Amino acid sequence: MTDIDAITQTVLRERQGRDRGWWDRMKACYWPDSTVSLSWYEGDGPGFVDASAAMAGRGDASVHRLSPPVVQVVGGRAFVEVPAAIEVRTAVDGVTADLVSCTRILYRLERRDGRWGIVALDCVYERDTLTPALPGGQLTVRPKDLAPYRPSYAVLAWHLARRGYEVGADLLGDDRPERTAAFYAETLEWLQGAGSAPAGQAGQPR
Repeated sequence: MTDIDAITQTVLRERQGRDRGWWDRMKACYWPDSTVSLSWYEGDGPGFVDASAAMAGRGDASVHRLSPPVVQVVGGRAFVEVPAAIEVRTAVDGVTADLVSCTRILYRLERRDGRWGIVALDCVYERDTLTPALPGGQLTVRPKDLAPYRPSYAVLAWHLARRGYEVGADLLGDDRPERTAAFYAETLEWLQGAGSAPAGQAGQPR
């Protein structure tokens, strides 16, 4: 198996574990000192797995429809971008609805002791939608309900907030292109060997 094959399978297994509830398999994809930053979680990788299990236990399930990963490898470091659609089925005032959040999942990996593992996961949010699951359904969500949230993930943030999750307001998103470009630049510098650890969000070590 080539490095690219091993890296690709690691990130795909991480998402498969998340969607299927295979928490031990998901956790095995992360190094203990890894970091994760996304809409509802900020912390270490193993903690993200535990929080995901708790989220699923509350009935808050989602699935991730993945496009082919793009992998870059330099020595013992790798950067992977996976375009994804996060799909959530929910109920809004008794109406079944489908939420889709389009995002780019960004992984940084390191090879340690001959094995590739994730050292950072970040997301760049693009846009999201909410539609009735059945034709003819009527949703009561109004523009003013979404106004407090960033346009790149307004529907997702609204949904998570109503489910009791705290959502960050300073995430990476296409509605803030300069900050997103800075993150990519920082990541590519890291890939070339700059720095000893990933910084998570651009300019904000954690």
